[in-house]
Amino acid sequence: MSATTLTSVPTGTWNVDPSHSSVEFQVKHMAIATVKGQFNEFQGSLTIADDGTATASGAVEVASVDTRESQRDEHLKSPDFFDAANHPQITFVSTEITPVDEDSFKVTGDITIHGVTKSITLAASVEGADEDPWGNQRVALSVTGQINRGDFGMTFNQALGSGNMLVADKVKIAIDVSAVKA
Repeated sequence: MSATTLTSVPTGTWNVDPSHSSVEFQVKHMAIATVKGQFNEFQGSLTIADDGTATASGAVEVASVDTRESQRDEHLKSPDFFDAANHPQITFVSTEITPVDEDSFKVTGDITIHGVTKSITLAASVEGADEDPWGNQRVALSVTGQINRGDFGMTFNQALGSGNMLVADKVKIAIDVSAVKA
């Protein structure tokens, strides 16, 4: 369930360092403004086997959603959107990682949001690798993608007099990872 990986990521298991990483999203509000948010609690790992195959997985805690507006955050946690009480995590497990070139690749996998699992393909790039001042090997990755929230049963919306919808269906995903070799 995986493909040959990039030569720029050394073999081993790499665990996401949440204090140096971010899981963010963007969605249009009223078709004119972009609302940005993030999840403050998450975990993940990337494993590069000796034979060059790779797997990736991760989970975010839905209750940690943060859009810098508490009323909106509470609405996002409600059954209208994530339904955090019944679906406390968003999870991802890779099914295939395909190199595009030395430093970029496509990551296909199963993402589960709001209790619904769908396949998604994300674009990823290796931003660099180095040893930190404490002797830990680190690798940095940037991952982007897009989902339609309606595909995951999150269909709450409101029509505006202009014909626009209050919340767009398209949600952009941006993940920046600093991972430490286990």
